[in-house]
Amino acid sequence: MNIGQILLADFHTKEKQSRMNWDQIEGKWKQFRGQAKQQWGNLTDNDLEQINGKRDELLGRLQQRYGMAREDAQKKVDEWLKTLDRTSQTDTSHQTAKGY
Repeated sequence: MNIGQILLADFHTKEKQSRMNWDQIEGKWKQFRGQAKQQWGNLTDNDLEQINGKRDELLGRLQQRYGMAREDAQKKVDEWLKTLDRTSQTDTSHQTAKGY
């Protein structure tokens, strides 16, 4: 396997992990709405309702409300996902430590 194949495989793995994470957000959007509102205060309640867990819709609304390029919006959403991942991992480890 050459370096290009390794990098491509790594990219596809990260893309799949991100998609799996987004599937979780989409399925539990009502739970994540508050966190999205906290992260991006310029999003209105109507925006959040219209987004309804759809990543592309969130990206479009971020572009509109913050005047950012799509690539920048994608980076911000990916950073948010990482934050959510760390939070959920911390919550899980606390629950395990407490015996939940």
